[in-house]
Amino acid sequence: MSERQQILYLWLSEGALDTPVVGWAFHDGAAGFGPALPDEEPPYGTGVAALQDGWMLLQSPALQPLAGDAAHRPGYLASEFVFERRIAVDD
Repeated sequence: MSERQQILYLWLSEGALDTPVVGWAFHDGAAGFGPALPDEEPPYGTGVAALQDGWMLLQSPALQPLAGDAAHRPGYLASEFVFERRIAVDD
């Protein structure tokens, strides 16, 4: 038996873990042997909900103030949180 890593990216509306999810991505190193996540909607409403479900926070965003009208221009989602969990798989 060995472990595989699953990674969950949650982009939140602001830099706090209790704000709503606006985007997400999931990468499954366990090749489907772990619990499934929904395909069509975010798996959690907030980052706190992911923590409560057993995900470990690996990285939170470096908060940077936006200058001028930057808050109203399209671009990178700044409030990116990275979570992981480890899944036991048979070798």
